[in-house]
Amino acid sequence: MMAVGRDIVAEVTAPGQAWPVRVMLHVPGGPAPTSGWPVLYMVDGNAVFAMARDALRTQAPYPAGTGIGPGVIAAIGYPVETAYDPVRRSFDLTPPPGRGYPAFPGRDDAVRTGGAESFRDALAATLMPWVAAAAPVDGRRRTLFGHSFGGLFALFTLFTHPSLFDTIVAASPALSWEDGAVRPFEDAFRPSEGSPCRRVLLSAGEWEGDALAPFQRGAPDAAERLAHKREVRTVAMARELADRLNARHAGRVAATYETFAGENHMSVLPVAVNRAVQAAFAVAPPR
Repeated sequence: MMAVGRDIVAEVTAPGQAWPVRVMLHVPGGPAPTSGWPVLYMVDGNAVFAMARDALRTQAPYPAGTGIGPGVIAAIGYPVETAYDPVRRSFDLTPPPGRGYPAFPGRDDAVRTGGAESFRDALAATLMPWVAAAAPVDGRRRTLFGHSFGGLFALFTLFTHPSLFDTIVAASPALSWEDGAVRPFEDAFRPSEGSPCRRVLLSAGEWEGDALAPFQRGAPDAAERLAHKREVRTVAMARELADRLNARHAGRVAATYETFAGENHMSVLPVAVNRAVQAAFAVAPPR
């Protein structure tokens, strides 16, 4: 039997940041491998931590059948009781330069975007050392997962600091956000010669394409929803990005794209989280 792990929830503050963030950490039971545990970092941690932890707990005890072993989950969220803090994530997870927007309904604070660079730097300088102090981790096996804005942040991190993570899992990434604000960073991306090949797993739900989900057909807002889908092109843009990365950076980036049948932008989350667990904690990870 696998030893029972432990969960740690803490608020962590980084210098110069409008923090704290809430970090939800799952550490396996039993002795760590000599090289340390692989780590799955996740943004929007309030929404995804329990999904990832439970997916790992149910699969890691049976590696011969699941291909998954134990590891550390470090989910970064906010000190709120809801799944998301829309104001803070709008800033932290989106590329610069950013823009200003009206307040969300029921809130007084205006929305600002474009803080991904400072959030990435705080992740590297403060959060990753905090995790390493809490549990023995393998610096060669670090995965970053994000969904929607979080997927956008994960890709921005790859493009601007490719050595931080060996695997990026970007589900339904908001690639069209602010007229494709992440594209200049992609175009400037130059992985170093001789560096390990980075894996990039892109995905989206079937109903994030250019057709309405069955439950949306005939709804009063069906025409507006369809127009929005065709504008943001989540499925097409993620697939096209995978193709570009493989064509431009063969041997240094290995990108895949997957469509999850029957899923929409929010229902895709548990499926995508499980893919991240599979990628981060594979018993024999691809090299």
